[in-house]
Amino acid sequence: MKKNLNQRITLIFLVGGLSAFAYLAAGKMAALSAAEGKVDTAKIEQLTGVKGELSEKEGVFKVSAPRTDLQVTTAGVKMNPAMGLTSYAAFMKVGTKTIVMGDTTLLEDQVNPVMSVALDNGLEVTALHNHFFWDSPKVMFMHIGGMGDEEKLASAVGKVFAKIKETSGGKGQIPKADLDPTKTSLDPKNIEGVMGVKGQMANGVYKITIGRTTKMGGHEVGNAMGINTWAAFVGSDQQAVVDGDFVMLEKELQSVLKTLRGAGINVVAIHNHIETESPRVVFLHYWGVGPTTDLAKGLKTALDSQKK
Repeated sequence: MKKNLNQRITLIFLVGGLSAFAYLAAGKMAALSAAEGKVDTAKIEQLTGVKGELSEKEGVFKVSAPRTDLQVTTAGVKMNPAMGLTSYAAFMKVGTKTIVMGDTTLLEDQVNPVMSVALDNGLEVTALHNHFFWDSPKVMFMHIGGMGDEEKLASAVGKVFAKIKETSGGKGQIPKADLDPTKTSLDPKNIEGVMGVKGQMANGVYKITIGRTTKMGGHEVGNAMGINTWAAFVGSDQQAVVDGDFVMLEKELQSVLKTLRGAGINVVAIHNHIETESPRVVFLHYWGVGPTTDLAKGLKTALDSQKK
């Protein structure tokens, strides 16, 4: 009798324990499902400082910041935000993580300060180009993206939008230098010593070219076909300008951007030059002002980042 009673008690505890476990598991799965299914729209609005709109069909929450502060004329047409002068960021849940993709509307003097904020806060910068011809003032569009923790992404986007406001009205950065290539006096050896590459001097411009290769239609193409990184220096050893182009694999873009911005070198375009190549390559155009050795060190650091 006592044995049967003990068996019944054991069975009750066993069943109760399984029920409790099932209840906790179900609760955890429900919470996980909720976390995986939808973005926190209220939190995103709070962290970005911008109101948004939810697409129930695609599960995307998009916050938009119209550039109402801009007075842009394109080929005689007075532009308004609805004609494409709006910054936005779109958030979508993917499993337990969130993806963000967006586009920022910037005047030229805002591009690099805003880019640095994006990079410093964990966002990727994926393109930089124009959307219009004949616009005055000139407007550039910087595309951003990222995947990870939703709050961190939303906070980063909020800092980007805040920097746009902070630098509006001509409060951005324009690197200026009064230089004439006919009066170039820089010593190429200082640049060569840092970069470890020799270039050529012509018409007051000292230019270095570093080739890479990819394939088009199964055929290898390289330096002579335009698959190269180059740097053109003008000025003196104390004050010079360097402009040029970086060729990168897609996975190298973010590290090159970070090192160039860390060296105070301005990025002025990010785009493709060719199609259907393998491996895929991206081109980045830049402009830097400063002593030749500082500029060369910045470029060398960016080049070295491609080897990691």
